[in-house]
Amino acid sequence: GLIEFSLGKFRYFKLNKPFPEEAVLRHISSNATFLIFQIHSQYQNTTVSFSKTPLPSTSGTGSDIGLVFILRPEQSMCTWHLEAADAEPVQNMAIPLSYSEGDPVPGGCNLEFDLDIDPNIYMEYNFFETSIKFAPANLGYARGTDPPPCDVGMGQDSRWRLRYDVYQYFLPENDLTEQVLLKHLQRMVEVPQVKANAVKVVTLTANDKTSIYFSSLRAQGVIYNVIVWDPLLNTSAAYVPVHTYACTFKAMEGNCSSLGRVSTKVFFTLFALLGLFICFFGHRFWKTELFFIGFIFMGFFFYILITRLTPIKYDIRLILTAIAGSIGGIFLVGTWWRFGTLVFCMLCVGLVLGFLISSMMFFTPLGNLKIFRDDVVFWVTFSCIAVIIPVVFMGCLRILNILTCGIVGSYSVVLAIDSYLYTSLSYMTLNVLKRALNMDFRRAFTNVPFQTTDFIILAVWGMLAVSGITLQIRRERGQPFFPPHPYKVWKRERERRVTNILDPSYHIPPLRERLYGRLAQIKEFFQGEQSAGERTPLLL
Repeated sequence: GLIEFSLGKFRYFKLNKPFPEEAVLRHISSNATFLIFQIHSQYQNTTVSFSKTPLPSTSGTGSDIGLVFILRPEQSMCTWHLEAADAEPVQNMAIPLSYSEGDPVPGGCNLEFDLDIDPNIYMEYNFFETSIKFAPANLGYARGTDPPPCDVGMGQDSRWRLRYDVYQYFLPENDLTEQVLLKHLQRMVEVPQVKANAVKVVTLTANDKTSIYFSSLRAQGVIYNVIVWDPLLNTSAAYVPVHTYACTFKAMEGNCSSLGRVSTKVFFTLFALLGLFICFFGHRFWKTELFFIGFIFMGFFFYILITRLTPIKYDIRLILTAIAGSIGGIFLVGTWWRFGTLVFCMLCVGLVLGFLISSMMFFTPLGNLKIFRDDVVFWVTFSCIAVIIPVVFMGCLRILNILTCGIVGSYSVVLAIDSYLYTSLSYMTLNVLKRALNMDFRRAFTNVPFQTTDFIILAVWGMLAVSGITLQIRRERGQPFFPPHPYKVWKRERERRVTNILDPSYHIPPLRERLYGRLAQIKEFFQGEQSAGERTPLLL
């Protein structure tokens, strides 16, 4: 029932609920003024307490939890009590860290959470965003002295001079194993390793709210940590890191192991097959491409509308979106067939390409600029970029059409891959959709990992796009730019058949007579045969 720890050393152990353990740390240096003991597991909760009987003000429970122990003068040993909060055994990793009197105390000015000094980061997530919150820190102080007051004065001699650097670290894609998580968590515990391995997202001052929002990345492991820095003494300390997969391991359906619903896979697989055909043959099969473009236009806006206005389940929404998209595609094809408005059709085609290019631009760090957190600025800028594309290519419509076929058609393959295998490239358009669906998403940082899988899929996307564009440009060389107006061609052919007596179609009976003849044949098929023999008298 006793687990020995050493300062700065990680230790793995397993906890069972019926058998709580006691953790002990000996030989603490006299230079240390406070300790942070932290314990981590993948998704099961563990309780850490100063006493055998956990109390809200002296204990914490979670999968990433820690306690601060303020050392008394001459104290060289500390003890904690550990207990599994769930019925199943929990695999844990723990480490105690020591800090000196010049280091700021993480969570030392806590007024929101239960612990008096709370070094923990509290995390919540939903489909759209992941939020992290933490308590403000306090200045460091020597053993046996009172802590500096938290809310007396706002000068350089108070805790208001502290700065908070928020760091983000991505786990390997498509890897949900416990061993990998605990291994990478070791890189996010101490200040030098956090700075060396993670990416700093933002720096907060003491006047800012201690809460940050990120885009949720389902089934992608992410570790967050905060380093509090004292610019006057140039000292720093790390909070207890927290991790998330933006999904749950305990759910029977829709857990982290199941990437995407069946309806999503069917929808995007069929969409990718059509997109792949458009990528290589879209300009030749003009009406099929118009159906594809109309499907994207109507399906995108209809999904936003039905999601924001109704509480319909996701699978039904996807079916209705497919139906609405098909109606939009048929409408665009019908508009071209009847009116032959090439400019209108190419405007739709160019706007789809412009939407994708604008999404690419905001997928870069440009999208995290503070100015674009204003919805008006974001949507005006986004729309202007999308509109510029068809305007620039208005003088060479065939090139615009072929580029759209190759780029947009091949990107549909990326979306289909994402429903089977996680890839960050899908968030290129998904982030725009999230922003249109949720007003609060504007405050979220949209950082995503870009690892080996993403480079491979990006190469596949590029090869498909280049191959499709090259093939269509070579095949359409010397051909008419666009097919003729379908309604005029049909009308001219009909008039020719009516007036040309040598045309075999001239001698074809009208449609009504042909239908009556076909019905008569069917009627005779069901009539019984007449019996043989003579039934009328012979006439001389």
